[in-house]
Formats: sequence, structure tokens, C-alpha cells
Amino acid sequence: MTKILIAVFLSVSVLFFSCKPKDSEIQTKITEKFASTPEVSGANASVADGVATLTGEVKDDAAKTMAEADAKEVKGVKSVVNSLTTTPVVVAPPVMSPDANLTQGVTDATKDFPGVTAMVNNGEITLTGTIKKADLPKLMQSLQSLNPTKINNQLTIK
Repeated sequence: MTKILIAVFLSVSVLFFSCKPKDSEIQTKITEKFASTPEVSGANASVADGVATLTGEVKDDAAKTMAEADAKEVKGVKSVVNSLTTTPVVVAPPVMSPDANLTQGVTDATKDFPGVTAMVNNGEITLTGTIKKADLPKLMQSLQSLNPTKINNQLTIK
């Protein structure tokens, strides 16, 4: 009777362990899942002892989570190590308007002339206030070097 129980136990053990999917089969199934899901197409899997390790790059955290869930669904996966990275988001630098650049230049050019006020609109500089006659050529030369579309001189010369 003991021999029969041992024989049955061995038979069941052999069947149980032989039904376990091989790592290569698990890896193939995970790879097939990733290939059929565009969001995780950049993901790769390697499997050792039933542990799936995910590598590669996906577009965002949602895709990273999706890839892990897909891998966990495959029969024979004991656990998943998710080493996927996400594609960095590229943020374009803010574009300054032409008036913002011109305004900065006008501010610099008029700082030495306390009686002068300047406004910039659509590339045009409008000057108001007072200035000494001797200072006017220097100011106008500085402003012209900024390449405005027009300078409206409404200054009072004293």
C-alpha cells in the first residue's frame, strides 16, 4: 500500500511540475501581448523562474501600469519587476513676443534719460516727456539700433 501511495504521489508530482509553463513560453506570451497593444509597444520582457522583468520605454505612467497588468495576466508569471521608463515630456521654451524683446531694449536705452517715457506697441516706439536737445541724437541712435518698425517722437525739447 505504501508503494502504491508513493507511486501515485510521484505520478501526480511529475504531472504537476511538467504542466508548469516554461520561462521561454511565458516570455513569448508577454511579448505577443505587448505587440498587440500599441501603448506598450516599446516594452520588453525577460522571464526567469516565473519572474517577469519589464524593460524599455513607454509613453507615460498609464502605459507603464498597463504593461505590468498585461504581464501579470500571463499564466505562469509569479511576479513582475517593472523597470520600464517613460518618455520625457518635452516642454517648448516660452516664446517672447517681438514687443517684449523690443520693450526690454527700449527700457535699457531710455534709462539714462529720466524725463523720457517710452511705450512699445506692435513694434512701434512712442516717446513722450522732455529731453535736452544735446541728448536727443544719442537716444534716437540707441532706439534705431533696436530696429523698431517706427519711432513716434512726441518729446518736448528743452
